[in-house]
Amino acid sequence: MTNNSNQSYQYPLDLTWTGEEMAAVISFFNQVEAFYEAKVSKQAFLAAYQAFKVVVPSKMQEKQLDRDFEKSSGYSSYRALQEVKKSERDFIKVKA
Repeated sequence: MTNNSNQSYQYPLDLTWTGEEMAAVISFFNQVEAFYEAKVSKQAFLAAYQAFKVVVPSKMQEKQLDRDFEKSSGYSSYRALQEVKKSERDFIKVKA
């Protein structure tokens, strides 16, 4: 998924990650953006999260990345994940 929004923020990335690892993290943050800006497929969101967790297995690092991402974008990956996990629907968007 490509990011089509006119964002003025940067993704929190670790420069020691490989290109493939960075792509997995960016893909997950793209899903978070889609959750807030449009709607997201539950299956695609959870698959992107699983790939993200391979790169970032530590809860502490995940929380730090979420804080950094929320600070720069206004979007919480943690809250998005909780909403997607508990939803019964195939496509989910943020509740206004």
